[in-house]
Amino acid sequence: MKKPFAWILDSTAYVTEEFKAHPDVYVVPLNLHFGLEEFVDGVDLSNEQLYQRIKAAPEFPKTSQPSAGRFAELYEKLKEEYECGIAIHASAKLSGTIASSVSGAQMSNFKLYAVDSMALSYGLSGLLERGFELAKQGLEAEAIALKLEAETKNFRNYILIGNLTQLYKGGRMSGAQYYIGSLLQVKPIVQLTPEGELAPIDKVRSHKKAVQYLLNHAKKDHEEHGVNTFQVIHANIPAEAESLKQEVLKIAPEADILIGDISSSLAVHAGEGTLALMWRKPPQ
Repeated sequence: MKKPFAWILDSTAYVTEEFKAHPDVYVVPLNLHFGLEEFVDGVDLSNEQLYQRIKAAPEFPKTSQPSAGRFAELYEKLKEEYECGIAIHASAKLSGTIASSVSGAQMSNFKLYAVDSMALSYGLSGLLERGFELAKQGLEAEAIALKLEAETKNFRNYILIGNLTQLYKGGRMSGAQYYIGSLLQVKPIVQLTPEGELAPIDKVRSHKKAVQYLLNHAKKDHEEHGVNTFQVIHANIPAEAESLKQEVLKIAPEADILIGDISSSLAVHAGEGTLALMWRKPPQ
């Protein structure tokens, strides 16, 4: 007898140890490209090797979504064990991964409910955790997928870009912006919007003020909506991530706070030193 459904993530998600150990969770990695060299996200390079390569690369590294064929290969195997799948993917505004996943399911004739997370990182992971809760309540796959789609609007995130050079090399900042930003030590803060787009929301003149900006928003949702679970995601700055966690605990002493590394596929864009604070407002 087949299991009711499998869970599918892509590697832009923050993949916890729980997810790695879960027998029904499958993670499909994106690809990283340094010139003609290709690497599998989260498999071929350690974090240390990744950042060394980024610093040394003459050209800006690129990422690419898994092919429809790669998904089809997975779904051919899954349909032998599961009735269907629930896939939670990176925002379609930022990656073609969800389109590849849907195409792969069609190629393999596997019933798939694909959810656009409208997010990256813990935006996907939080939806998966919510999906586990809904499954325990006895909901079927289609109902779970519909609820998860409705709950994407509850994701909150504030991302402090750590490396202006990375944005400049990636073509996301002009030479003039880079020069002025570096001169003034500007710290750009960006956000994944409810529409799934990555948008700048503010520029702060010092790291201390930028961190306080993140904390002010966390405090507001803690006090107004009872948010008590947060995620600190970072790019190779564990000490700063721990410091941010301690600051959040001053606001919410009983909070459950996870610290995690940004995925490789995101690090090539955000740059080393990036720090983010994320959470989900409770469902209405």
